[in-house]
Amino acid sequence: MTWREVTFQARLTAFRHLGVFPEQAAHWAWLADRLGTRPGLKVLNLFAYTGVASLVAAAAGASVTHVDASKRAVAWAQQNAQLADLAEAPMRWICEDARKWVAREARRGARYDGIILDPPKYGRGPAGEVWRLYEDLPGLVAGCVDILSEGASFLLLNAYSERISGLALAGLLGEAMASLGGSIDWGELALMEQGGDRGVGLSFFARWSGS
Repeated sequence: MTWREVTFQARLTAFRHLGVFPEQAAHWAWLADRLGTRPGLKVLNLFAYTGVASLVAAAAGASVTHVDASKRAVAWAQQNAQLADLAEAPMRWICEDARKWVAREARRGARYDGIILDPPKYGRGPAGEVWRLYEDLPGLVAGCVDILSEGASFLLLNAYSERISGLALAGLLGEAMASLGGSIDWGELALMEQGGDRGVGLSFFARWSGS
């Protein structure tokens, strides 16, 4: 499959995924527009899965750190980089628990100009760490704020859960980033019927835009 200049592979999995979520194309376009005006930004993609957002960012000129707890997902993302002719782009591939990685980067003084955060409702890290969206998301967002650079460009938060809303995610970002200024937009991603007005809502998001 191809989105703009980025090629990637979709295939059936045992857990009913295809390796790509088409409604995310709205976020890919947003990322490409933001990054295209400022090449060379450092971007962190957490819960990065098969890496389409990482590839979109790299194609727009960003230096990307791709983090996912699944070795299989990271390997799939690396294969996608090959398909997209981005294997030589400045990308790091990390198999790690997202919370541990963010905490380690904070201790090292690492800073990122943009962060993509797309956590599942429930998951496990490579060492058996348990992730629960409602309990763990506020702490992870706070940790992400700590590793944003001065003059950071964005923080994109997306969540798949029927018990959450774009407004709730916007409120979480607003509290965590109150001292940074900028603006927040929020909403719902959906797949719409081609040529019709019917659609299926799939996820909620909030996006903080800085300088």
